[in-house]
Amino acid sequence: MSTTTRSRSRARRNASAMKMVGALLAVFREAAGYTQRTLAERFFVSEQQIASIEQGRRPLKPDLAEQLDELLGTKGALSEALKYMPEVDLVPLWAEEFLDREREAITISSYENQVLPGLLQTEAYAWEVFRSRVPVYDEDEIAQLVAARIERQALLHRKEPPITCFVIWEPVVQAPLGGKQVWLDQVHHLRVCSELPGLMLQVLPLDRTTHASLDGPFVLLETPEHQRLVYTESQRGSQLIADPDEVAILTQKCAMLRSQALTPEDTRDLLDRLLGEQ
Repeated sequence: MSTTTRSRSRARRNASAMKMVGALLAVFREAAGYTQRTLAERFFVSEQQIASIEQGRRPLKPDLAEQLDELLGTKGALSEALKYMPEVDLVPLWAEEFLDREREAITISSYENQVLPGLLQTEAYAWEVFRSRVPVYDEDEIAQLVAARIERQALLHRKEPPITCFVIWEPVVQAPLGGKQVWLDQVHHLRVCSELPGLMLQVLPLDRTTHASLDGPFVLLETPEHQRLVYTESQRGSQLIADPDEVAILTQKCAMLRSQALTPEDTRDLLDRLLGEQ
């Protein structure tokens, strides 16, 4: 069996394992007399979150599994099932929590000064991002990471997409990561994305003499319950912040960045000029 085939088989087994755990939850929930909505209300989560877990589209986290076992009287069955999930399904808790929240968010505001936002990357650009990592990933790992990143972008094309705002520092837009053709395709993709409903794309010009976020990139999320969260990354770590005072500071930074950046209309003009110059 080739390496690629092994990778694909492993991915299928992992998807099946998630569906199995989700199916167990559905059976236990119905036996206990709960609907997806009433179960979600008991744990102050969205009905969509419960549905996604039961359909195998998102993982059941250990802390929620323990609470469900206690409520549904399943004697630890869900928690035990998680212990035998294939290792590749066990993503870091910070990433799992952020991706869960991003998937459900009603608003997403992002500032980037190093690389284009994952939600706006082309497949070729995403490949180059992961190829640039040190230590290096092997090709199978990159393929899985790219596929997951492209899948995330589906939220921009939903019937009712979240309101999204992206502020990107101009050097990131100009950087020819992957070479000229990859860059041109990426700029064209940004131009197309700039026309999506509810999406605002703004470039922060290089010649701007003030800059509200020299500390680095961040993402602001608003949940369906109107909780505001901040996600930040650094060289060797990431965190999801819920503290209201900290969230307020990043919210202020975001508002200032949007005032310092080009308008969405001027940003489209800039992208058109970049494409026209080639």
